Amino acid sequence: MDLRERFATNLRRLRHAAGLSQEALAYEAGISRSYLSQLEKGAFHASLKIIGKLADVLQAEPMEFLRPRPKGRQRPHCKG
Repeated sequence: MDLRERFATNLRRLRHAAGLSQEALAYEAGISRSYLSQLEKGAFHASLKIIGKLADVLQAEPMEFLRPRPKGRQRPHCKG
């Protein structure tokens, strides 16, 4: 998993844990919902400024976006 995919996975996880929709998180962070959607898909790279905004809203440390999943919780890699 590359860093962009890891960021996307953790962003989704943190957003769901906070009970926020994409629309609500985007509004609170001052970014567009479509941009947030692309970040969650791993299509775009996030700047440090955006990571800071998202971390503030989600009340998370910025490093949480780059933490690897615990070994027992990784999904099998699908080829296809």
